[in-house]
Amino acid sequence: MLYTAFIFGLISSFHCVGMCGPIAMMLPVDRNNSMRKGLQVATYHLGRLTAYSSIGFIFGALGKGFFLAGMQQQLSIAVGVLMIVFILVPERKLAQYNFSKPVYKIISKVKSSLGKQFKNKSYKSLFTIGLLNGFLPCGMVYVALFGAIAMQSITYGVFYMALFGLGTIPLMSLVIYVNSFITPNFRNKIQKFIPYVAVLIGCLFILRGLGLGIPFVSPSTMSLFVSESPNCF
Repeated sequence: MLYTAFIFGLISSFHCVGMCGPIAMMLPVDRNNSMRKGLQVATYHLGRLTAYSSIGFIFGALGKGFFLAGMQQQLSIAVGVLMIVFILVPERKLAQYNFSKPVYKIISKVKSSLGKQFKNKSYKSLFTIGLLNGFLPCGMVYVALFGAIAMQSITYGVFYMALFGLGTIPLMSLVIYVNSFITPNFRNKIQKFIPYVAVLIGCLFILRGLGLGIPFVSPSTMSLFVSESPNCF
């Protein structure tokens, strides 16, 4: 199921272009030295991947707790349902509950710190921009985190979120180099496919939990990580 993370990251990057594209386009990179610029862009992405992987570590640990409790199949089904619900419920409905309110002050500090980093062109600042960017609230990241929980392993939780981040890199990099190549109309057309991909991934997690005996999709047992000892990370 790890492959679903990269696919979802690749598709959801069209959403990222709209939400985080302005941050990427404003990066304090060297416009005259292509090699230096490439290293700077890579440093920014490394910061984002570090953020996603860190969150994956936390949610992977949460999923591991369910695994050790013998709830892996139920968790996989629940995660699949939550993915589908999160995508299908209108965003304005979710906004009414203001899930980010408990951490509003933290988010404000992250945004404030993010703004300060644009004044510095050092690699440290570029890494920090990527790191803080990765921690900003994002609906697509929330959906990916459901998948990280379902991995039922800290290691696989980290890998899942890292692969999600890797999937967003091609388009986010293209925005930095050619920031006018995607028109709003084209982006809106692509974004229409995002819910279908998320629902498909949600269905895969549900099938995985049902244990229908379908190789690689819905094995009869949930021992998808038989090579990993329960005591391992």
